[in-house]
Amino acid sequence: MLVPPHLARRTGPDWRTTIRSLLLRALAPGIVLWLAIAGFGLLLTGPLKGWDRSESALNRSLQGIRSQIWDSVTALWSHVGNTEIIIGVCVVAVAVVWWRTRRWWFALIPALAISLQATIFVTVSTVIGRARPDVPHLDPAPPTSSYPSGHVGASVALYSSLAIMATTIERAWLRRTVIGVCSVIPVLVTYARLYRGMHHLSDVVVGAINGLACAALAAACLVHRRGDPGEASRLAGATERVPSARP
Repeated sequence: MLVPPHLARRTGPDWRTTIRSLLLRALAPGIVLWLAIAGFGLLLTGPLKGWDRSESALNRSLQGIRSQIWDSVTALWSHVGNTEIIIGVCVVAVAVVWWRTRRWWFALIPALAISLQATIFVTVSTVIGRARPDVPHLDPAPPTSSYPSGHVGASVALYSSLAIMATTIERAWLRRTVIGVCSVIPVLVTYARLYRGMHHLSDVVVGAINGLACAALAAACLVHRRGDPGEASRLAGATERVPSARP
């Protein structure tokens, strides 16, 4: 189970350790992730451009089942993945977790996750410039920012990181409820983006991979696993330096 590091400390890791962890566990793997996503995007807009026709079949089938009710429902689901909603939920989550745990390094996991995801999404979409599906679009958006899906990536990054943090909740019913809700929301956003003609299937799949990977990288930076040898030795050293209470 993932738990906040240095549970006995309120000050958290020092800034040098934090920066080193960000560079080695987030930035370096993030560059590799960017190269992989951008590389696949170049394939989709180059040698694999024929996939657009096969993927458009799914978008056309979803277009065929559109109705006024589902247009309204999916508009709400799609809005959940908007930048302002993602940032707002993240700020509230960080504030609540920080207030409840008094551990900033644990509370900042979702903020790091969505920041890393957004950086990869914005830069890759600028480089690739893939056109959106050839169906009527129900949401306003630039025509060449289809790949990868930013809405799906952001929602997966945010709610996956919250689900990871929820594994530390002691009450089983609350832990399962939070994880369940956090698992469902990105699925709704994904379906809405496809239904509303905003993305190809590959766009949302890669967007989800981007978000999930960024959540995992953020957690790897700021949490550790029980029984971590390095953490055990650091705690043991700290214990040895504490003077004995016995005369």
